[in-house]
Amino acid sequence: AARRARRSVMDPQVTDPPTAEKPPAAGKRLDSWKEIAAWLNRDVTTAQRWEKREGMPVHRHAHEKRGSVYALTSELDAWLQSRKTTPEQNGNGHDAEATIEAEPERRRTPSRWVLLTVVTSILVAAVLGWVIRRPHPTATSPLKIRSVAVLPLRNLSGDPSQEYLAEGITEGLIGRLAGIRDLHVISHTSVMRYRNSQLSIPEIARTLHVDAVVEGSVIRDGNHIRVTAQLIRGATDEHFWSETYDRQLSDVLSLESDLTQSIAAKVQATVTGEEQKRIAQTRLVAPEVYESYLKGLFALDNSNTPSDIEQSIGYFNDATTKDPTFASAYVGLAEGYSQLGTVFAGVSPSKTRPNVIRFARQALALDPDQVQAHVMLAKVLQEQWRWGDADAEYQHALALSPNNPDALAGYALWLECEGRTGEAVADIQQAQALDPVEITGTDVAWVLFLSHRFDDAIRELRSAVDVQPNSVDALWYLGFVLTANHQPQAAIQPLEKAVTISNRSPAALAILIRAYAHAGRRADALRLLAEMQARSKTGYVPAGAFVNAYLGLDDKEQAFVWLDRAAAEQSNILQFVKVHPFFDPLRGDPRFAEIEHRVFPH
Repeated sequence: AARRARRSVMDPQVTDPPTAEKPPAAGKRLDSWKEIAAWLNRDVTTAQRWEKREGMPVHRHAHEKRGSVYALTSELDAWLQSRKTTPEQNGNGHDAEATIEAEPERRRTPSRWVLLTVVTSILVAAVLGWVIRRPHPTATSPLKIRSVAVLPLRNLSGDPSQEYLAEGITEGLIGRLAGIRDLHVISHTSVMRYRNSQLSIPEIARTLHVDAVVEGSVIRDGNHIRVTAQLIRGATDEHFWSETYDRQLSDVLSLESDLTQSIAAKVQATVTGEEQKRIAQTRLVAPEVYESYLKGLFALDNSNTPSDIEQSIGYFNDATTKDPTFASAYVGLAEGYSQLGTVFAGVSPSKTRPNVIRFARQALALDPDQVQAHVMLAKVLQEQWRWGDADAEYQHALALSPNNPDALAGYALWLECEGRTGEAVADIQQAQALDPVEITGTDVAWVLFLSHRFDDAIRELRSAVDVQPNSVDALWYLGFVLTANHQPQAAIQPLEKAVTISNRSPAALAILIRAYAHAGRRADALRLLAEMQARSKTGYVPAGAFVNAYLGLDDKEQAFVWLDRAAAEQSNILQFVKVHPFFDPLRGDPRFAEIEHRVFPH
């Protein structure tokens, strides 16, 4: 399948969080200066002056974990009462702040006003009855926020080398929010293209089809970090919440947890008890461990070559060496090896798959709720034809994160392999609807191709190539589908481009051989086949590439020789043995039935 850098980095290791400071007394909690001032019927400046000069009871969050305050209404009321009896006076003996009049009207009911209150109530009731009966426009309240995009946090440290920190915190926040079933969260891959975007928030929200956007910044000074975030309504550009968090780098995971909980509360998302438990899970992590981990993520996200992937693996290894209990670093290792084992990376699956399984399971042993670890494990088990085990891992991932596009896309391929093509198409289309940037037209087209819906697949792929004209995956798949649809001449140009961009990858060469052969250019096809054969003597060439090449040349005897080798190495192509259109000419041959039985023994 196409190489895509996707991950969910909810922290990993589950340990008991530090005991939070409990409010000192009962009463409604006011969580900002604005709410405190409103309770007092005063402006924020006055409320802050009272706290500073007169000792009004206002609390800071423990250990400066949040750049915010809170107060309890019961304490404020008691303080107001004591201030009323011992008012601060000016030189004339009068209350300098007009304390008696400043006291909120809802708390003053002197007996001499009882009669006036009754009369006023009757008049008000009469007026309200007239207003209610009188036709008037229906007031509209803001719609419930059901979808959110977290834009890349800006690096304001003044040091471009700290970009990995801002990106890592962005990814961690997305991962935690994505664990809330009631909230659709756009993937990390999709939002990264809006880093330093000149588009307005409403424009971004419309493009991503979200109700609200989170934006903010990260500043680092040594091991101290400050994260500022705000929530903005996509339709109106209304900023309706903001918060600043000050932490040590070792406490960054609890920062992500607190920020996630604040956002969920402000958008009024329904969070189940189990989801709340996962969101709140946190732990301390040594700064040097977290830095190695974030550098690994950054290298993997921006990888273009196998050496880039290997560099990311080095960073993740460094993190696990320094802290063997840090589960997210094992997720990174599993994903690095997963990407290294794709057809364009040129490393044998026999070398990469055991590492994906080992590291994914190590991550899950430390934290069973690592969604991406379940997804990667499911994909490898599927490639190894362990169908029931793969299904269980996909189901586990989707139970933890029902809106995870990577899990849905992976499960769509599992359904396709089983021959359940209708369900597969529905699932991949649902995944794309949830995240049209993460799940591209290329992903949808591959499922359509396997379902023999060639015209639909071609439309998706032409759109994908228009948007990303240098995408190897889109060009390669377009060549696949055009050749299968008896349009080999049209397939040659995108395939030649894919061969060039991929540094003459055997995977792309094999389909170009097929296109050349079907277009009557057999000499060119044989020339490329000779190139593949020469390369196989000095390095790894997937058996599946030779299967495609010989099928394209209509050499069934050699195709079966290489099918046997492909089965021995559990080639990626054979998971699609039931549905792949290129295998159609072989169906009915007893030798092919035997291959299919090896892949699906029951």
